[in-house]
Parts: sequence; structure tokens; C-alpha cells
Amino acid sequence: MTVRFVVTGTDTGIGKTVFAAGLTGLLDGIYWKPVQSGTCEETDSEIVSLLADLPAARVLPEAWRLRQPFSPHLAAKFDGVEIDAQALSLPATDRPLVVEGAGGLMVPLNRHTLYIDVFARWNAPVVLCARTSLGTINHTLLSIEALRARSIPLLGVAFIGDRVVDTQKTIAEMGKVRVLGRLPRLESLTPGTLFAAMRASFNAADFMKVPP
Repeated sequence: MTVRFVVTGTDTGIGKTVFAAGLTGLLDGIYWKPVQSGTCEETDSEIVSLLADLPAARVLPEAWRLRQPFSPHLAAKFDGVEIDAQALSLPATDRPLVVEGAGGLMVPLNRHTLYIDVFARWNAPVVLCARTSLGTINHTLLSIEALRARSIPLLGVAFIGDRVVDTQKTIAEMGKVRVLGRLPRLESLTPGTLFAAMRASFNAADFMKVPP
């Protein structure tokens, strides 16, 4: 079976989609965003397809496409539907599969199910994206606790942003978590600059190690 990852974040708007694009390119993999809110603008799948320079066959179609850029449960309400979280299952692929969640772990998919509940059912290794700016220690340690409380395998933390040595060290030590690397801010964001930054900042082999 090919390796499959869930890329999630400590919060929304931290650069998780850019990281997911970079990881998909680094691993020469396949990308899937199960639930997309806000299809009136450029979708995450479209961004990843562009930044990772992927052919259409390596960007799997979303299970749910919702028009409004709200939390999935609310966007679904505006569209007059309810997300069937139990129906979401990881597809079989012949390449590494990078699955991107929506926002943080506690994002509701409907009135009964959080995204983290689906991650627990999948039991796939999670890559937790965390920004390096103020507030990230609290958000990241809480996210780590939530994952471990549900026995979800945590591959490690991927930082996004400027280098902040003490913040990264504090999260690694207090969270007892592996730091996979840090994706720096890119002045020019293109497929070439992103791929170069990922190769310089991350080791592809680290993503093939299944956490205990």
C-alpha cells in the first residue's frame, strides 16, 4: 500500500495549502482536498495543481464542493446540503497521497462530526502545519494534545514562516514531537521556488517513516 498523509493545521490561513502543494511535489504524489468551501474563488485544488505543476489526473476531485467560504458545516447549510462525514474514505492510489483538511482539527463538517473525528477513523499519519508567529505555541500544543487524545498518529510538525528558534524548540520539547522542517516565506511563489524551498527545508525520506 502506498503511503498516505493528512496535512492539517493549527489554524486557518497559515499557508497549509502552499505546504501541501510543496509536499505533493516533493513526494511526486497525488493531492486530495475532500471538502472545499468557497468555490466562487480559486480553490485549493487549483492552487495546488498550479504550484506543484501537477497533471489533472493527480489532483483528485473533491467529495464536497461548497460555494461559500465558511466553515464546512455552515457552507453546506447555505447550499442546502449536509456533509456525510461517514462516507469520506481515503482513496487508493499508486503514488503517495497528500490529503488536505480544512482549517484546524476542530473544524465541524456537520452538527455531529469534527474533521478530527474523520482523521481518527482514517488513522493515517498527520503532518501538523504550524506558523512561527506569536500564539503558535498555544495553538500547536493544543493541537498535539487533541491528536494524541484520539490516538491519531502524528508524523511531525512542519513550520511555516520566519525562523523563530525558541518557538520551534519549545514546541519540539514540550510537545515531544518531531520537527520535520520549516518552509520559509517566499518573496516569489512559483512552482520552481516552492520546489526548491521544499527540497532545501525538508527530507522526503522523513515522510516515509510511520510514527509509532
